[in-house]
Formats: sequence, C-alpha cells, structure tokens
Amino acid sequence: MKILYATILLFSVILSLLFLLRVLLFKTGLIYITKKGWRSIQDCFHVYQFFKVPEFDESMQENHLYRKVSIYLSSLASIEDSDFTNLFTGKKTHDIVLHLDPNQVIDDYFLGARVSWINEVKNDANCCRTFVLKIRRADKRRILRPYLQHIHITSDELEQKKKDVKLHINIDTHEHNRLWRSVPFKHPSTFDTIAMESDLKNKLRSDLESFLKAEQYYHRLGRAWKRSYLLYGPSGTGKSSFVAAMANFLGYDVYDIDLSRVLDDSDLKTLLLQTTSKSVVLIEDLDRFLMDKPTRVSLSGVLNFMDGVLNACCADERIMVYTMNGKDHVDPAILRPGRIDVHIHFPLCDFSSFKTLANNYLGVKDHKLFPQVEEFFQTGASLSPAEIGELMIANRNSPGRALRSVITALQTDGDGRGSLNIRKQLDDSSSRKSTGDSGEHSGIFSREGVNAMKDIRKLYGLLRLKSSKKSESFDRTPDRKDGQSTGL
Repeated sequence: MKILYATILLFSVILSLLFLLRVLLFKTGLIYITKKGWRSIQDCFHVYQFFKVPEFDESMQENHLYRKVSIYLSSLASIEDSDFTNLFTGKKTHDIVLHLDPNQVIDDYFLGARVSWINEVKNDANCCRTFVLKIRRADKRRILRPYLQHIHITSDELEQKKKDVKLHINIDTHEHNRLWRSVPFKHPSTFDTIAMESDLKNKLRSDLESFLKAEQYYHRLGRAWKRSYLLYGPSGTGKSSFVAAMANFLGYDVYDIDLSRVLDDSDLKTLLLQTTSKSVVLIEDLDRFLMDKPTRVSLSGVLNFMDGVLNACCADERIMVYTMNGKDHVDPAILRPGRIDVHIHFPLCDFSSFKTLANNYLGVKDHKLFPQVEEFFQTGASLSPAEIGELMIANRNSPGRALRSVITALQTDGDGRGSLNIRKQLDDSSSRKSTGDSGEHSGIFSREGVNAMKDIRKLYGLLRLKSSKKSESFDRTPDRKDGQSTGL
C-alpha cells in the first residue's frame, strides 16, 4: 500500500514539475531562448551558403526579384515571429500589412528544408537594401531553383490579387539610390467619363488594346515595345484626365517626371532606368519647359530621352506621354515620327463634349435648354471642359440652374477663356440656390440679347480706353482684355 501511495505521489510531483516547466517556458519566453540555443547548436554542424538579392542591379535598374521576394515574405505567417516587424494599413480600412524590419531574420520551410531570409540594410554611401537567403549547402541543389520558382509564382498570384496602380513622382534627394516617391493612384477618370468625340475615343481605346498584344510584333521589327502620345491643347481641356483614363484602362503605374527637379541629362536617363515595365511615363507642359531655355536639362537630353539608345533598351512595355499647350513653337525634331507616334488635339468644349459633361456631372442626357446651349456653340462661343465642369459642380443639385449658368457664361465670354466671368457666375448661382428652378425661362437669352450684350461691352471698352489715356502717366502696364484668364 505504501508503494502505491509513493508511486502516486511521485507521479503527481512529476506532473506538477512538467506543468511548472511548461508555464515557465511559454509564459516567460524561455521557449524562444531555448529554440534559438538549439538552432545555434545545429548551425555548428551544418555548412550554409548565402545568396544576395539587391534592390538594384549594377546598372541601377530595379531588380524585379527583390520586389517579388518582398511580396512573398510579407505573406508568410512566420513574419510575426520576427523581433521587429513594421505594420502598415492595407487597401481596405481594417487590413494590416506586415513588412520585415531592417536587419531582421525570417524563416521559411520548403520541401522539408529550412531556409532563412535576412533583410540587410547597409548604412554606407549607397544605402543599398538587400535580401540575403541563407540555405544549407546540402539542400541547395535539391531546393534552390524550385524554391525561387515557387517565390515567383506565389508573388505573381499575390500581386494580381492586390494590384494597386501607383503614381510615382521624382524627388530631389536620392535617398537609398531611389529617385522616385510613390503614392496610390486613385484618379477616378475612365474612358467613359472623359469628354471626347466617341469615334476618337474608340480609336484610342483600340490603339491601346492593340499595343498590349503587340510585343512579338515590335520585337520582330527590332523596335522597343513602347508607344508615344502627344496631348496638346489649351489648359483645362482634359489632357491630365485622359492620362489617368489611360492608366486605369491599362492598369499601368504612372511615372510623372517634373523636369524642373531633374539635375542634368544624366539624371533624366537614370529616372528612365528606374521606371518599371507596364507603366505610363508622363512629362507635362514640355513646351513651356523648353521655352524657358533650361540650363540643367538640354534639348539634346530631352531628345535622347524620347528616342535614344537608352530608350530603345529600357522602355519596353511602356507608354510615353507628353503634354503641351501648343506645338507651333516646338522644335520639329521633338515632333517627328519615332519620338511621337500619336498626336491628339484637345480643343475647347463643343456641344458634343458638353452633352458628355452634362451626363457625367448632372446625370442629364437631354434637357429643354440643350437647344439654347447648342445655338451658342454654333455661333462660336466656347468654354473649356474644366470651366463648364466647375459651373456644373457648383449647381449640381439643380440641372436647370447649372445649364443657365453655362448659357450665361457662354453669352458673356465667347472666347472661352474668361475665368473671371465664370467665378462671377459661381457667386451669382450660389446666391440664387434658394430660388429653385421656378421661372426657368428667365435665364434664357435670345440672339438679339447676345448682340445687345456685345454692344454694351464695346461701349464699356471705349469708356475704359478714355479713362486709361488720362491715367497713362501713372500706370504704364497695359490692361488685360476683359474676361481674359490670368491662370492655367
């Protein structure tokens, strides 16, 4: 009997000790210290080989494998076991994305073998970021190539699920050898929302679709797989919105190059080197930049950027877009075929574009005021799409009031450049919001009213001319034309 009690007592003591040991290990963190100690002992009996995956290659182009490894490691559950992990918000409000902190280690298992990744960041002059793969030499021949293929496939699947178009802008300080800073590209413009002739819109959509399928064709011709577009027209006619619609249609990132921040011709080439495939490379207001006769970036540098040897080697699967207010005073060498493939003119708004804007901004496809608006367009009056859009936004709760504001703006500003008159219309429309749509006919003007308005404006101009002669000795600055826009 005593032997039975002694056995039970011994068994109870052993269970208690095991329970206390478990609590000690898991509650105090000794289990992790024990694992690290055991791993250090194992490492003493194995030979390891290291493989580096730098962020940039020797020619300072982005190493696509680095990006794929970064995406793959962020998806591993073992990243939560790292001592330091960065937390970021994802696309959705409640999504949390984990990224490995510099100089931290993460473990992965593939085909029964354990591998380790080290996020190495050197604080030297180059500040290069590198992922280092640590693998047992005995496992290298068996798993290295299959493991890298596994990373490629997994990262592509993850990237496809989380495709996020980005806007990249060039920066002055070259931190970590990076010339670009990126933000999510959330511009809502599409081919359905831009104000453009339907035939031209369909042709451009077909041209982009043809480009996407033409890789083998371009390579067979010995040409870089790229397409260049010139968008020219007055400010506010929708050039930037069209670029956004292109990017959204293709699912391409946008690289917006600010030439005023480029240090020299070599820096401009480096910017092109660090763009990725499946991207839209954008330079806005190129004509104004060249007219200012820049000293840091030469005309030759711009020409080589558009169609040089570097462009032919590093511009595959890219759309090059240049915007101008006009091309009359631009060097013909910039506009020649090869540098510019497609020229697209963005004019001031016509009646067809106006109907698209009315549908987009007001949800109106037809209205009894449309014939009146069409009549003004036929007499030569015009506004930019941006100006008409602002009037419609200000009066979006009342389509009738919005259309009357547009008619008044067309009536008092036939050349389409009078932002001062539009601002006045915005102020007037806001003061009339309480009146509703009653008395809609009061905002409609006949053609005789237009002629009368022109006569009044001529008389006003004569009075201004007389007064200006009297005050000429005080102010030598010539007056701007009535209604002329002072901004873009």
